[in-house]
Amino acid sequence: MALVSLHDLMPATMPAVRRTLDLLERHQVHPVTLLVVPGTGWDASGIEELRAFQRAGHVLAGHGWRHQAEHIRGLRHRLHSLFLSRNVAEHLALDADGILALMHRCRDWFEAHDLAPPNLYVPPAWALGPISTAALQHARLFRQVEVFSGVLDTASGRLAKAPVLGYEADAALRVPVLRLWNALGRRRATAAGALRIGIHPGDIDHPLGADLVADLKRYRRFADYSALRDSSAGGSEAARITPSAEHTPEHTP
Repeated sequence: MALVSLHDLMPATMPAVRRTLDLLERHQVHPVTLLVVPGTGWDASGIEELRAFQRAGHVLAGHGWRHQAEHIRGLRHRLHSLFLSRNVAEHLALDADGILALMHRCRDWFEAHDLAPPNLYVPPAWALGPISTAALQHARLFRQVEVFSGVLDTASGRLAKAPVLGYEADAALRVPVLRLWNALGRRRATAAGALRIGIHPGDIDHPLGADLVADLKRYRRFADYSALRDSSAGGSEAARITPSAEHTPEHTP
């Protein structure tokens, strides 16, 4: 089972988002979970386009508020920003109360604009910050929260682990690092029963664009994130990874 998400939906990225969705449609990838950044200046036409995505069967998820940290908070955040997230991990600049307030604001935005309230929340750069599972369970804002290691079910407190593949090779050094990471993730996916394919709007133009297309051909059983929650609870056979016949998890394009 492959869960495909398209990150960083905001007005500035929508031309690249549309091109990426066209590519996913050509490869019959459906549904796609679309990660929306609410506090980035959406106008009426942009919000109507999000509604159209929902009508087409795509799933909207919350993805922070502005996708930009207001400041760097402490050594851990500084190192995370330097090596992984640049300046987008806005949760890491906040304490637990600030994180919950941001998540509230995100959810309220969907409801205020007549969009179906999302069940899934994905903190930018998968960096949840200093907040406990118990606090997320008590808040009941989102049924699932995706972090780097997997997807947390806030009702049960259970973390469903699933490797994530990424293709944001927008700098030369990232190409070999991501290629190695993805090769390891494909191997781990068979045992995990599921994997996540995380796409950023510019990825199809980056050096790993061909790797992304190969993975879309390799894994042909697509689902939304609720299937991961259900399969982890019941151990369903539907959760098994099934690469297509012409590819194997070990193949690297």
